[in-house]
Amino acid sequence: MKTNLLWIPLVVVAAFGTQAALAQATGKTRDEVKKECAEARKAGTIKEGECSYDMPEKSKSNTTRAEVKKEATTARKAGAIKEGECAYDMPEKGKSNTTRAAVKADCAAARKAGTVTEGEAKP
Repeated sequence: MKTNLLWIPLVVVAAFGTQAALAQATGKTRDEVKKECAEARKAGTIKEGECSYDMPEKSKSNTTRAEVKKEATTARKAGAIKEGECAYDMPEKGKSNTTRAAVKADCAAARKAGTVTEGEAKP
């Protein structure tokens, strides 16, 4: 039991001793490291943020904002731009040749004849 207790301080000293030795191995002070980091940032050799690849350059337009707005207005008036939630052509509403009164009369006749089931009853 006593030998186990003797190993604990030895392990702790060894762990912290190697850490201190490794920290001193670089030979640079904190200020020197900060200076090198600042120089590397200015030179652009350090990638920062979440991206580890070169970001594409911003594209440059040859048209002015007013020209783009004019083109968009013209296209919108011509119907070339789909607006709203649907990106497809909406079907046109169906047109009936029968009047409302005729449809009601046909429905009443079908009810009298018993050909229309109402509610949840199955035919």
